[in-house]
Amino acid sequence: MGAEDSEESMDTPSIRLQPSRIAGMLGAIAGVLVTISLAGQLVRYVGGHDHVYGLLIPSEQLFHVDREQNVTTLFSVFLLLCAAFLLGLISILKRQRQDPDFSKWVILTCGFIYLATDEGWSFHEMLSEPVGKLLGHDSLGVFFFAWVLPAMAGVLILGLLFLKFLLRLPPLTRWSFLGAGTVYLGGAIGIEMIEGCHAESHGYENLTFQLFTHLEESMEMAGIIVFIYALLRYLAKQCPKVEFLIAEHKQTRFNVLTSEPKKMRAIP
Repeated sequence: MGAEDSEESMDTPSIRLQPSRIAGMLGAIAGVLVTISLAGQLVRYVGGHDHVYGLLIPSEQLFHVDREQNVTTLFSVFLLLCAAFLLGLISILKRQRQDPDFSKWVILTCGFIYLATDEGWSFHEMLSEPVGKLLGHDSLGVFFFAWVLPAMAGVLILGLLFLKFLLRLPPLTRWSFLGAGTVYLGGAIGIEMIEGCHAESHGYENLTFQLFTHLEESMEMAGIIVFIYALLRYLAKQCPKVEFLIAEHKQTRFNVLTSEPKKMRAIP
């Protein structure tokens, strides 16, 4: 390597991504947003106030987890897009290595892009009306939000499709993916079914329904954050250094390093 190449390598800008720190920051933001939303509902239903110096309604519009296209929803969309970006990056690296699981990573990337879009516009709720008509509208119980039925069928099909893919992953990554998926789906489908049963009997405008809603959204955010953490850890093991080349005529190098801080050993 010549002196010019060595100097270029030393001057290459880089960003170090620490999975645990990133997951901690995302978790803290999610906690703050859910707490603000929950505080508003406690004021409304426990305190018996529909307004607090005119701040309750604007606060609900901005932060309520059960409303669409507000700050909390945008953060959820951001989390899903972060996961999609990491999946897309892994897909590119897998393609370069001619990995047989390249197509599975691409499917996951597209799936998370869809989830991000759906989180912002709630397309899945459009299924409730036609599926509800097929079931009949009397006493649907846990299937009151009828979209959960096709969602469960989709999860089952994807689970069978990705079973061998999961088994080929490193054990830590596999269990992290399964844990993240369990938490996310437990909120998105499991708690949603409990909400539906409660809403059918008691309606939406009560504290219990709001508590279920906040639990659902918290589990969804937590599941995605765990998934992002798992993806970063996977990248740190598989490709601890990713190099981007920005080129017109002369190439500009940009490095992204994914790693956890190394523990210092005690010197006897």
